[in-house]
Amino acid sequence: MSGGADGPGAGLPDTDQASLAARLAPGRLQALAQLARLDRPIGWQLLLAPCWWSSALASVARHSGPAWSQLVLLALGAIVMRGAGSTYNDIIDRHIDAGVERTRNRPLPSGRISPKGAAIFMVMEALAGLAILLTFNRFTMGLGVASLAIVAVYPFMKRITSWPQLVLGLAFAWGGLMGWSGQMANVALPSLALYAAAIAWTIGYDTIYALQDSRDDAIIGVRSTARLFSGHVRQAVGLLYALAVMLAALALARVGTGLPGWLGLAAFAGHLGWQITRINEADGAGALRLFRANRDAGMLLFLGLLAQALIDHI
Repeated sequence: MSGGADGPGAGLPDTDQASLAARLAPGRLQALAQLARLDRPIGWQLLLAPCWWSSALASVARHSGPAWSQLVLLALGAIVMRGAGSTYNDIIDRHIDAGVERTRNRPLPSGRISPKGAAIFMVMEALAGLAILLTFNRFTMGLGVASLAIVAVYPFMKRITSWPQLVLGLAFAWGGLMGWSGQMANVALPSLALYAAAIAWTIGYDTIYALQDSRDDAIIGVRSTARLFSGHVRQAVGLLYALAVMLAALALARVGTGLPGWLGLAAFAGHLGWQITRINEADGAGALRLFRANRDAGMLLFLGLLAQALIDHI
């Protein structure tokens, strides 16, 4: 794909053209914005959803009202650490990305930035994430550091297992523990159930996302749940989404949420059901749209819990 004056890859196939990074980043910064996925905000938005769920869940459990400052810090942390993780992933996967149509024009495989330059940028992102993490209690700081082990192994999973989406789920759902521990300084059954729900949700939506690359992945030998479930993706994602709803219901029941929380869960479940009816394994563009729609699904559950926390605090 030609990027015109900004060089190859200035507009990648999955770039969100409405994002600030896509519209405003100067040409020389486009490569860094793409490494950090700032042109694709859906990544950090999906990473943030379990963080906000668990923070709001903890607020419901404590009857303390929303922890507004924590919600802001979690948002900043999601943006920064999504960027660091994506940069690391792109460094490891640069040769694989060169063989996939959707990713071959990313900054590293296209040569717009060197592996050394990307590594330096990744360290800067990680240090920013550390600065945010240091504002939390010690238990949460340790929990945040522990997540790095999962992030470190994730890029290699597509080479050895058909379940790389599970490992991604373990990493992307980690916020289901972080928001809770940021207030409680522990991990209890509600947060563990919410974490498990977020894992199932992540496997589901990333299976949909991976449909875009199934053809190229088969050629170069990259594994995924989209390939594993080929011909039965709708049924598999349906089961994963059903599991996510049931586990989230367990988390809500354990903290004794009222009607707003349950309405949020019902809206979340309805959105997931709508997605299932529209899965088409042959429609890559449609898969991307459904994947991005999960931002709204995650927000629906959060808003229900947030409303419950606000009502409890009145």
